[in-house]
Amino acid sequence: MRKLYFCVRELQDYLSHIQNVDKLKLPVAKSYDPVLLDLPFVQKFLCSLSREEDDKEIFWTTDIDGLRLDFNCGLRLEVPQGNFYVRISDFDTGQIFFDRDISNVRLISVEKYFIRWHVEIFLDDKKILEHTLNLEGQLVHLAFHKKGGLGDTLALLPFAQEFKKIFNCRVVISLPDYLSELAKNFYPALAQVDEINFRTYATYYPMMNFGDFPTVPADIRNTSLSRIANAILGLNILPAKPIFKPTAQRFCVEPYVCIGIQASTPRKGWLYPDGWRIVVDYLKSLGYRVFCIDKKNFHCEGNYSATMPANAEDFTGDFSIMERANMLYHAEFFIGLSSGLSWLANAVGCPVVMICGFTQDWHEFYTPYRVANRLVCNGCYSDIRVRAFDNFCPYHSGTARELECQKKIYPRQVINAIERLILDKNLTPPVLR
Repeated sequence: MRKLYFCVRELQDYLSHIQNVDKLKLPVAKSYDPVLLDLPFVQKFLCSLSREEDDKEIFWTTDIDGLRLDFNCGLRLEVPQGNFYVRISDFDTGQIFFDRDISNVRLISVEKYFIRWHVEIFLDDKKILEHTLNLEGQLVHLAFHKKGGLGDTLALLPFAQEFKKIFNCRVVISLPDYLSELAKNFYPALAQVDEINFRTYATYYPMMNFGDFPTVPADIRNTSLSRIANAILGLNILPAKPIFKPTAQRFCVEPYVCIGIQASTPRKGWLYPDGWRIVVDYLKSLGYRVFCIDKKNFHCEGNYSATMPANAEDFTGDFSIMERANMLYHAEFFIGLSSGLSWLANAVGCPVVMICGFTQDWHEFYTPYRVANRLVCNGCYSDIRVRAFDNFCPYHSGTARELECQKKIYPRQVINAIERLILDKNLTPPVLR
């Protein structure tokens, strides 16, 4: 049985990524037109956009022998040999995605996110099946990326609970192993599984990709992380923050502040010379103990490095996510970057001072204590005109202004945010107690 890929978006949206595609002189046709869709290079390209799960067994059978359908990797439809005609559309709009004769084919959608599929199948001009995707009461798998980063996964996880509630379905989730215990703490009613087995009605893949429309129907450069999750799962909500139930007592009696000076790359770091030492000195002058809780006390990439400030206490190391969560829960507040630790602190209810100028304020979760210098070049990560994830300083790379969005955030700005947080939260620094 051969595979045939089709797409929801205009095929030209995908083909535009191919170099010199304009020289191919493709026919002007609808994306599902056989003249265009059946071109070998088109099928090869659409296949390259898809997932290895496309080939997994389809377990949901119909009354017609050999006719199988599921929504576990987008829409997958197996049509046996015969005089079949298939029409696939969006139930909400009526937009047609596929409309033609078909035989002995596994039909696979390139898009893997939520679409309210409407499938009509005819045999010898007689309609034999009509099905609209309906998640109510069904078992649905939300398959988070097994190697997903801490921040990305925590940004998406709260939507799983809302998905279950809004669609009134049974939900199982799969997560990176290190996050399993934390997810059970946040959402004990969400069952966890280790692998995708496709014995479910539908599977969705919450993840962060850059302009990868088959898995993410929006461009992360101009869409907040919460809006990305909504788009993938067919929602339009702002989920409630999870409630963390600490599993350990605070380990010291003195009030303390946690800091995280590292992100996925040192180029995301706060690059003001000696900035961290200045802030740690200020926190210690207020009587706080200051714990650095990064995984490593040093990280280097190219010309940039992040080193734990010598005046902070070293709590770096390979701690479990629950140990970090408990430590942050009992902290007065956290000072960090656009990183997984900031997302973790926010998730467990620890106030966050976020030092970040390379994204716009709406990109991450909201904190009133975000620190950025908008008087210099900034926000390129959220700039649709450039691909900052390929070149982290797309406007000034190799010049004196390289990464000025992170270099020209001044210690006074960070201290101002700390002082505002202390007032807002009615904290009393230890030196005043």
